[in-house]
Amino acid sequence: PDIETGKKWAAEIGYPVIIKATAGGGGKGIRVARTEEELVKGIEITQKEAQAAFGNPGVYLEKYIEFFRHCEIQVLADAYGNVIHLGERDCTVQRRMQKLVEEAPSPALSAERRAEMGEAAVKAAIACNYEGAGTIEFIYDYKEDKFYFMEMNTRIQVEHPVTEWVTGVDLVQQQLKIASGEKLALKQEDIQLKGWAIECRINAENAYKNFMPSAGTVETYITPGGPGVRIDSAVYPGYTIPPYYDSMVAKLIVHADTREEAIARMKRALSEFVVEGPGINTTIPFHLALMDNEVFKSGKFNTKFLEENDVLNAKKETVKN
Repeated sequence: PDIETGKKWAAEIGYPVIIKATAGGGGKGIRVARTEEELVKGIEITQKEAQAAFGNPGVYLEKYIEFFRHCEIQVLADAYGNVIHLGERDCTVQRRMQKLVEEAPSPALSAERRAEMGEAAVKAAIACNYEGAGTIEFIYDYKEDKFYFMEMNTRIQVEHPVTEWVTGVDLVQQQLKIASGEKLALKQEDIQLKGWAIECRINAENAYKNFMPSAGTVETYITPGGPGVRIDSAVYPGYTIPPYYDSMVAKLIVHADTREEAIARMKRALSEFVVEGPGINTTIPFHLALMDNEVFKSGKFNTKFLEENDVLNAKKETVKN
């Protein structure tokens, strides 16, 4: 909106509001405004950022919900009007509004809320005649037990492997079949969630320095293995991590019967994962500390989790004591 329209909308929905770039992604092009003064400044800055990053200065406003969980529903839709959902992914552990850990199912959703969220996602896909694999993202206000539409990602998500683990459905294969004109062979009743999956994004970042990007050439690259462990990566010894793009170098995904067992399996896999080279830091130490964090293990947290919990230093204190 222009500034005056933005001020009018913000007054109608009530502060705080969140300003988002219409073409944004990856946590970029987002500002929270708690006053009219912050709104004016925020719209101007976000529009400039959006133009530079995405070539589109468009922004929109939403009511800002302070404490929530990020839950999203995976959908598959063919060209013949068949749409199914494959349950949710919980992507609440974030830094700078970008996901670090994803899991399925969510430790916060009841079966009833899961069904409602899935039904809403299917309706949204039908309403826009969607075709292919897509994800409907929701803000889940766990205090009020309500959910709100956030956005739709019209592609395969980074975190799609956790859904593949718990459903047994190859999402990339399904996407290709749909694109080639095939009908969905799967029915909603075929989708049953089995076990628990967790994904850790292994980024070339220094978690001890506020997740500062870390570029360089990989000299040692050793991946974990074993039952229920999956690695998605294109890294190899001699690979150069560039400073210009997204910092993710690998995805480590595990599956087990329960959340507790999945956390234990993730700890074991992380402890075996080696990515080393001059100047290279990764988020592996952070993820190891997170898997030992009592708040994370409880499953009771929101998107401000990392702002409110010094995961790495808490781990250091535990070891010291």
